[in-house]
Amino acid sequence: MKDSSIEETGDTRPGAETLQTVQIWDPLLRLFKWSLTISVAAAWGLGMFGPDIMTLHFWFGYAVLGLLAFRLIWGLWGPEHARFKSFAYGPVAILKYVFGMFRRKPSYWPGHNPLGGLFVFVLLAVLLLQAVSGLFVDPDDYINVGPLAKYVGSETTRAALSFHVQLGWVVLGLVGLHVAAILFYRKWKGENLVTPMITGRKKIRKKP
Repeated sequence: MKDSSIEETGDTRPGAETLQTVQIWDPLLRLFKWSLTISVAAAWGLGMFGPDIMTLHFWFGYAVLGLLAFRLIWGLWGPEHARFKSFAYGPVAILKYVFGMFRRKPSYWPGHNPLGGLFVFVLLAVLLLQAVSGLFVDPDDYINVGPLAKYVGSETTRAALSFHVQLGWVVLGLVGLHVAAILFYRKWKGENLVTPMITGRKKIRKKP
């Protein structure tokens, strides 16, 4: 009996590659993706342009920490394509993918490709450092003090504040790079990366 979650597509001429549309991203992973996007954007915007009292900024930071905790659990025990081991590639695989990524055709990669997988690890690590550093900040205004600042010295709280601010720009750069990659795949390679993260379904090469 044919799996109803798999739909065969593509060119049926001899020698042409056969494609299939399969369910790749599970609902919880998709919910995590969009919840993290909203929380990071809100926390960054409030941190840069928000009111002097950063209560909402802190709450969105806590949301980011909670979402990252979920991603750690899901990366270890979630479905196949959500697990870290499914997109943890070595340097050879990453370089091989980079050298071929500028071909003007879709990659049809099942899940995260090697370069995308590396980006996921970097982004999650930076977001974790950003959120954790915010727990220790103390800007000396007696209002926007991180909940763990009282457990460390003043030098540590000042360093945490500086680190937190600097990482904010790193996060912005990574978000910009992510958007640029989405546009590159859409315009140059003709591959839509956004819709699969909404529907969960992705077109990939059929395994022989």
